[in-house]
Amino acid sequence: MKILVVGSGAREHTITWKLAQSPKAYELYAAPGNAGMAKVAKLLDIKAEDNAGLLKAARDLKIDLTVIGSEGPLANGIVDYFEKNGMAVFGPTQKAAEIESSKVFSSELMVKHGIPSAGYAAFNDFSQASAYLQTQKPPIVLKADGLAAGKGVIIAETLEDAQESLKSMMQSGTFGSSGERVVIQEYLNGREMSYFVFTDGQNVAPTVPACDYKRIYDGDKGPNTGGMGSYTPPPFYNAVMGNIVMETIMRPTILALADEGRPYKGTLYGGLMISNNVPKVIEFNARLGDPETQVVLPRLKTDLVDIILAVLENRLDKINIEFDNNACVGVVIASGGYPGKYFTGYPITGLDDLDKDIIVFHAGTKTGTNGEVVTNGGRVLTVVAKGKDLAEARQKVYKNISRIKFKDCYYRKDIAEFK
Repeated sequence: MKILVVGSGAREHTITWKLAQSPKAYELYAAPGNAGMAKVAKLLDIKAEDNAGLLKAARDLKIDLTVIGSEGPLANGIVDYFEKNGMAVFGPTQKAAEIESSKVFSSELMVKHGIPSAGYAAFNDFSQASAYLQTQKPPIVLKADGLAAGKGVIIAETLEDAQESLKSMMQSGTFGSSGERVVIQEYLNGREMSYFVFTDGQNVAPTVPACDYKRIYDGDKGPNTGGMGSYTPPPFYNAVMGNIVMETIMRPTILALADEGRPYKGTLYGGLMISNNVPKVIEFNARLGDPETQVVLPRLKTDLVDIILAVLENRLDKINIEFDNNACVGVVIASGGYPGKYFTGYPITGLDDLDKDIIVFHAGTKTGTNGEVVTNGGRVLTVVAKGKDLAEARQKVYKNISRIKFKDCYYRKDIAEFK
């Protein structure tokens, strides 16, 4: 098969890397891709949101399967566009992907169908939202309704901070049109966990859960990012909890979407809070998570192409999906200044000086004029290792990560650290 992966982050690099392991993958392409993906796929200079350009390339290259990695193209209706033009594509339709692209829609869906989640109120009027805030006790969660590259969630510790954040979203346009509507959500206490499933719209198959780190600094300090590291499995997770998540959250959500006339095919990501062993939904994403994909897919034993074909052909119940028993830890190396202002174009050294069992997934990278790898984004690389337990995997990552260098690089030192 000729397979095209759409996107340019570390998640898409991981997906491409895993697809490359399949005997069914004859030729791989990535659009627009990055310097790491160039080692396993041919890069196409087409933006991920360019539906027409991607379709033309897919037709010209006789692509058999297109895999959509990131949320932007899904919200942009790429799956509908490819399907309408007779092309096989993996990911939810635009209406189904609203479970991520509209926080208001997903909140309403969960309430209507009795899916356990945080209490909320939605507003498109600043003065009404501001008045409602005055009735709330901090900490308060504010969410831009639309997509904001993982940064559209603010946890305000005081009412003053909440009002400032609301003003920033709704009046200053920090998140553009995504912040024109805002969800003010109940703050949930507990342990956070990411839970992923494959689904063909009827059958739902779990992967393995993971935990990620959203804040920029050690000790979960500083602003939210797209994710600074992750690990699997969570030490507090067990099979009983997995059954509860599947039966009270993931399966009911897929059925709810079908009920609403939005059948969902692809991968669904539930961002959960576990409190007293009871899981509630914080948010849904319409694709695999980043940086969690970088630790989940290395544990996958089953051929990813086989899973995708089972989803597309409505026979997910006929395939046995297996993961190994290893632990896996991933640490993100970011550009100095991220998630605020940062500079790019810095050469990266040390990528060839790592132990053999270390995997590096590229995100914000490109190939420089002299063939060297240079920085090209906020989150630049995810350094990943597997081990018999989290302590061993963590030790391997941190033993190697300091060998990778570029100007002003930064990474958290406390990923998968348990005190």
